Amino acid sequence: MSYATSAALQAAIYARLVAHAPLTDLVGEAIYDALPAGPLPPLYATLGAEKVRDRSDKTMAAAEHDLTVSVVSDAAGFRAAKEAAAAVSDALAGPMPPLARGRLVGLWFLRARARRTGSGDARRIDMIFRARSEDG
Repeated sequence: MSYATSAALQAAIYARLVAHAPLTDLVGEAIYDALPAGPLPPLYATLGAEKVRDRSDKTMAAAEHDLTVSVVSDAAGFRAAKEAAAAVSDALAGPMPPLARGRLVGLWFLRARARRTGSGDARRIDMIFRARSEDG
């Protein structure tokens, strides 16, 4: 198994999100790898959890990554969050930049969950994307 491409994959996804104008038009610079201290903006996107499985074979180390990108909004209703989530999906649908290590075979939308959080005032959409990477 190889977890070696994970940091490079995360960096490429983050770079794609911050460079996607339709997303930054909605959330500005509020695209986070780690949440900042202090108050958060009313709408933001953040990279989240990752689950990785070995997909190596005799010729190459490879991994399947299920990674989460979340959109959080304090607006009433889900509209703002869903518009930002659509922009995240669009940003990740195009060709990804090369990885600093390894090769990205593909990146696909897998599923999403929209829900109210906290006291019910905030809205959160967790989108799971599946990526396959090879290192070798």
